[in-house]
Formats: sequence, structure tokens, C-alpha cells
Amino acid sequence: MVVVGDVTTDVVAVLAAPLAFGSDTPGAIRTLPGGQGANTAAWLAWLGRRVTLVGAVGDDDAGRDRLRELTAAGVACAVRRCPGVPTGVVLVLSQARERTMVSQRGANLCLDGDDVADVLTTATDAGHLHLSGYPLLDAPSRPGGLRALDEARRRGLTTSVDAASAHPLRGAGPERFLTWVTGVDVLLANADEAAVLTGTADPGEAVRHLTRIARHAVVKLGRDGALWGEGGGRLHHADAPRVPVVDSTGAGDAFAAGLLAAWVDGAPPPEAVRHGCALGSRAVTTVGGRPTPTAPGAWPGDAARAGTGGPRWTGRAGTPVVADHAADPPP
Repeated sequence: MVVVGDVTTDVVAVLAAPLAFGSDTPGAIRTLPGGQGANTAAWLAWLGRRVTLVGAVGDDDAGRDRLRELTAAGVACAVRRCPGVPTGVVLVLSQARERTMVSQRGANLCLDGDDVADVLTTATDAGHLHLSGYPLLDAPSRPGGLRALDEARRRGLTTSVDAASAHPLRGAGPERFLTWVTGVDVLLANADEAAVLTGTADPGEAVRHLTRIARHAVVKLGRDGALWGEGGGRLHHADAPRVPVVDSTGAGDAFAAGLLAAWVDGAPPPEAVRHGCALGSRAVTTVGGRPTPTAPGAWPGDAARAGTGGPRWTGRAGTPVVADHAADPPP
């Protein structure tokens, strides 16, 4: 599997009280690896999948740290190092079941479609490409995101896109975004993103609308699970396991990894959605958007993890290779 998307440093503040604007709020603050694309790739590797991440970081200490963490997690990185541009940073304010993010896109705007083409030329066994929606939402990285989808289709890969974030979707234009992703095999969105894209707050109606754009559409409903829609108006719902929520950062990225890992193995929609919900629920039990290696069977969702077809966690997987590219800063 090939994942195209962001690599960031996340500064996660888990608030102990409602945010006091203009004053002080107590909380626990950690600096962690993040980025929608990088998180999904890390979860796929945790599931035992061979996965390559295409993205961009700065030629700085943060970028080198992020690549070390990804390779240690078993992700092969075809990541462009961009001199003169900082690695992306996201400030995450996390409270209860919601989080608010302040983003510095940084080197993620340097995403280059040539890097995707190079990976797909050499990774002849790749069968699926997953694109984080963020590259499509900014003009400098948009050509790279569109090129990724074009290259994947031309080579016969199945494709999926995560809609990324509601507010940037409004800025980019919902109609334009739907044009860019028309024909993808799986389109994922949370309830807010689906409402922006379709103009309806009814998840079922939103799924049906999105299946006119993509072969399959999935709307994530947080604690209420998720809906999968396919042609003909058929809907499949899965509940989310009830777990204590510590931090929702990266839950959607984990959901995407669980669902896609099952779906590319031929799992029927209800089963694929259950895998997504299981992994997303696991993600909210810890701070940050990445998996923590633990012994198989230590958490109820491990049954879903084993069912995706990948090996259970036995340590570091694969021998990742970092493709070191130079790039000019975006305009």
C-alpha cells in the first residue's frame, strides 16, 4: 500500500478544563509525531502491512526525527527533504471527545507528484493508494495530490481519499473538492466534513450523496461508529467499541488504516467498517495519533487487527528506505 500525505510534529495539549480564552488553562502537553498521512501509514505498518509513505519534511532536526520514527515503526519513506522550509507543525488542543488544531503546513506544501510516480514505478506490487485530503486543500501541494490519484488509476491501483478537515474544505470549495476526487474507490469523511461536502447534516443522506462521487463512501460518526455506503443506496453501519477517551487525535487516521487493510483483502463492507471502528477506538485510548506497540491480545481490538490478514505485531517490520530528495520552497 502507498500512502500520500502529511508528516508533522504534533504539540498536543490535553486540557484539564475548558479553554480560558485570553488567560491560562491547565493541561498536559507532549510533543509527538503526527500528520494524517504519516499516522495512517504507521497504523498500517502496525497491522503488519508493507506500506510506503510519500510526503515532504524540512531539512531540519524535526524532519530527521519524524523520518527516524516512521522507519522504526516499519514504514518505508519516499519523503522529500525541503531545504529552507520547516517541517510541518500542528498545535492540538484536545478536550473530552473533540480537538482543535492550529496548523503550520511547512514542508507539506512541497509534495511532488514525481515522487509518487517514482514510487509506483518501483513498487510494482503496490495494489492500493491512499491520499490524505490535506494536499488537495492547498494550492502548492494540490498538483502533487492530483498527480498521485492520476498515477494510481493509470497503473490500475484502487484508491481512497480522506476528506481531511471541515474548515479547509469550505475554503477550498466543496464542489471543487468533489470534482478532484470523483471516481475514487473509497471516500472517507467525518460527519462535519460530510455535511460540508453535501449540504446535509443527515449522515445517511450524506453517504448516499457521496456514493454518486465515489464507488464507496464512509462517514465516521465518532462514538456512534461509522456508515458505509455503496451503489444502489445500500448502507452498512458498525458501532464503535466503548472505550475511555483520552485524546481523539489521529482516531480518523487509525480508522482509515483498519478499514482499508480489511477492504483491500476483500472483506465485505460491514466487516471492513468494524475493523475501522476497532482501530479508531484503540487510538483514542492514548495521547497522540500513532500506535503504541503492545503484546497481541492486550486490548480487545486486537482480534480485529489480526483479522485484517496482516501478521500480529512481533516487533519492527520491514527494512524501510528513505528516498532523499531536494526541493525548492513552495512559492
